[in-house]
Amino acid sequence: MEGLRARFEAIFSQKTAFATLNQTLKRLKTHQRELLLVLLRPDIPLHTNASENDIRGYVKWRKISGGTRSDLGRRCRDTFASLKKTCRKLGISFWDYLNDRIGHIGDIPPFPQIVRERILAAQAVP
Repeated sequence: MEGLRARFEAIFSQKTAFATLNQTLKRLKTHQRELLLVLLRPDIPLHTNASENDIRGYVKWRKISGGTRSDLGRRCRDTFASLKKTCRKLGISFWDYLNDRIGHIGDIPPFPQIVRERILAAQAVP
């Protein structure tokens, strides 16, 4: 780790003939601790765009289709996009979920129940 810190220091302490590059190097050097934190904690994401990731599928769909024509259409689209993303995060097939709900089968528990069960299971693990 110390070797990486030394290399980081050497790279970001350089002076160039370009003022903008020098400013960028200086700014990055001031954030050395945060930038190298990923080496100590690889479980920390390298970005903070989880929210952007959540809407990426919707944005692609909107660009292709041109959007909706009514407020009801927008609400339906938003609801189904949210359901699909939630199913993906919970590891549930979206189509299985829809068929379960439409057919009143009841094989798949409600989302809040699934989340509660997973929280309890995670807390039980030492």
